[in-house]
Amino acid sequence: MCKSKKSTSVIQPRTRTNTKRTNSPRPHRTRTPTSSSSNYETSTRDVPITESRSYVFENNNNSNTNYDFEWSKTSSISSRASLSSLRDTLPENPNIYHFSEIAAATANFSSPRLSSSSWRCVIRQRDVVVSRRNFRQQIDLPELSRRLALICRSHHSSLVKLLGASVSGAVIFLVYEFVPGASLADCLRNRRNPSFTDLKTWISRMQIASDVAHGLDYIHNFSGSGSDSEAGFVHNHIKISSIVITEENLRAKICHFGASDLCGEAVAGEGEPSGGRMVRIEGRRGYMAPEFQISGLATKKTDVYAFGVVVLELLSGEEALKFEFNDDGGYRRISVVETAKIAAEVNGGVRKWADKRLRDSFPVKVAERMLRVGLECVCDDPNERPDMGRVSNEVSKLYLESKEWDEKMGTDIDLSVSLAPR
Repeated sequence: MCKSKKSTSVIQPRTRTNTKRTNSPRPHRTRTPTSSSSNYETSTRDVPITESRSYVFENNNNSNTNYDFEWSKTSSISSRASLSSLRDTLPENPNIYHFSEIAAATANFSSPRLSSSSWRCVIRQRDVVVSRRNFRQQIDLPELSRRLALICRSHHSSLVKLLGASVSGAVIFLVYEFVPGASLADCLRNRRNPSFTDLKTWISRMQIASDVAHGLDYIHNFSGSGSDSEAGFVHNHIKISSIVITEENLRAKICHFGASDLCGEAVAGEGEPSGGRMVRIEGRRGYMAPEFQISGLATKKTDVYAFGVVVLELLSGEEALKFEFNDDGGYRRISVVETAKIAAEVNGGVRKWADKRLRDSFPVKVAERMLRVGLECVCDDPNERPDMGRVSNEVSKLYLESKEWDEKMGTDIDLSVSLAPR
């Protein structure tokens, strides 16, 4: 085994050898890029997103190779923002993706879509979902950075995690973790077979209601910086198609967390008159609170209303809003909120109104109290709607009572999820 010189006990005398010095070429040094130089080595992370340039790299063979990098046009958020400066301003450094990464991962947005504006792909060796959103109003770069940092460091088991974003002009691409499973809409109502549902037990639906309630309570009261003035966000997209039922443990997760705040949906599509001007209202019929349809202003109370509609859908199995044709050729509008109000006024109406696919196997008293929770959330007056903190506590109590009832009844929980596009 060879020993190093440091481990040798005998110190050899230092001798000087006559070696002829040769004039070897000095190693190539890269110059610091300046505005006047056209040939230099650079890093793509320092390239402003507002510019489009062609860069030349020098190699050891003194031959030039051109690499063209195409960057998006001037952003509506900031005309001189750069990816590097945006990254440096973020407290916990969420992922800031190059637009070229998004385009390459989605095959220039030609890959199969999960919805009209979302794609499943792999970015930086991670399975993700890319969601495309338009900016509803201009947000300056520091404010966007602050919001993105607060949202990305929010963690809850009932939320789909936001990993980062990419900005291109008036469009923002939000990158979320991919959660294997199916939407609550597909699990609750099978389009091919209306008589079938993956959620065929009462306890499975109560578990989902509890998960969503706790997730929305976290968004409203515990996400953000934690201070009284800034704690909490508004979701503005609560509906059963925005809730994923996980394949692994059949729990509910809320999608699109942070999209409303990052896109500037102060008015959130149809045009409605408000104060002598037209505002854009983004929402889905059946989930929009009455005041939201007039003003277009999304608040925590409008989220509570949407959650109440989701609860009523879980209890009845019916859509939030549907239209049925009459014998005379016309049609009538059927709202789950209106049918729930009728069921609450009739003695024993809950048992008749509840989803028939539950096969009349549920605790009636718990179902009646759960119906009252849903109706409280959809009150016309937003001041009479409860806070999500109180709602989540009540739903948790009803879930525990449902578990006790299920243990006494000895029913088997047999759940299956059909993997369907979200």
